[in-house]
Formats: sequence, C-alpha cells, structure tokens
Amino acid sequence: MRGAGLAAAWLLAASALVATPAAATLPFPAQIGGAFTLTDHTGAPRTERDPKGHPQLVFFGYATCEQICSVALPVMAEAAALAEAEGLALTPVMITVDPDRDTPAAMAQALARHHAGFVGLTGDQAALQHAYDLFGVESSVVFTDPVLGPIYAHGSFIYLLDGDGIVLSVLPPILTAERIVEILRARTAS
Repeated sequence: MRGAGLAAAWLLAASALVATPAAATLPFPAQIGGAFTLTDHTGAPRTERDPKGHPQLVFFGYATCEQICSVALPVMAEAAALAEAEGLALTPVMITVDPDRDTPAAMAQALARHHAGFVGLTGDQAALQHAYDLFGVESSVVFTDPVLGPIYAHGSFIYLLDGDGIVLSVLPPILTAERIVEILRARTAS
C-alpha cells in the first residue's frame, strides 16, 4: 500500500509541475522525508540538510548493486555534472540498504567512480530504519549470490531535496540526466 500511495503522490506532483509554473516552488505534496542523522562516507555525521545548502538527489541502494543502482547512480552523477556545468549545485547522495558491506570506506571508493561529490550515508540499524521509514523505503534480501553476496530488493525512486532536506519531487530513475536538471531548475527557481 505504501508504494501505491507514493506512486499516486508522485503522479500528483508531476502533473502539478507540468500544469502550473507556480507549483514548481511548492514542496512535494505528500508526507515524505524528514529529519535524520547518519554517517557519511568520510565518517562524519550528516543530516538531511546539505552542509553547503545545495539541492540533493537522494537514492536508497547499495554500492555493489548491479540492478537498479547501476541505472540510478550514474544518472544522478550525470545530472550533478550537467547541473554543475550550468552553474547549479547538486549533491548526489546514496543511503545504503546494505550497511554490513557499505562501510564508509567502501562507499567512498564505489561512489567516487560515479562522481567526485557523491555522498554515501550509513548508520546503525535504528538510524537507517528511521530514514527508510521517513521516505517509505523497504528493502529485503532476495537471495545470496555466491559471488556478489546478498542481493536486495529496495526502493527505486530518486528524491530531489532542497538544501534544507525538504522533498521537492520524487523522480523515477528512468529519467534522463537532462530531464532531472530541468526539474531541478523548475523546483528551485526563486
């Protein structure tokens, strides 16, 4: 039921974004997101707020994922690079669903391959579960691959947050980087 509610809210937000320019400045019209504190890939505490006040693309996944993460993480990195080329700041962030393997060091190495500014977040089970609950994200081990280890089913949306951590939009990972930057411009225009 949670996924259906999120999908309906996403469709409502997408139609509002297309329908009226004024809707572009409103926060996302559903109760998604909120305050959390996790540990970043450098070992420092990090909240939902970007330390530099930049908008963020947040995705829940894991560094060794060869499924949806292999689509979402590169498109997030490409969107950040395109935004940067336009003079817009955009921070890509991955919150792990695999904290046993996604240590800060492992995430730093894996995410840097996508974009130098990619932030990886982890934490203890309670802190991570709190973040999952805020965003309606569920994950579970589907099976254990003899080579790759645990394979997770997990959320696939990318969340666009403002610098204060407020959800502005929920994006499917099938969008192009160009479209993500268009949405960024529209949702952060003053």
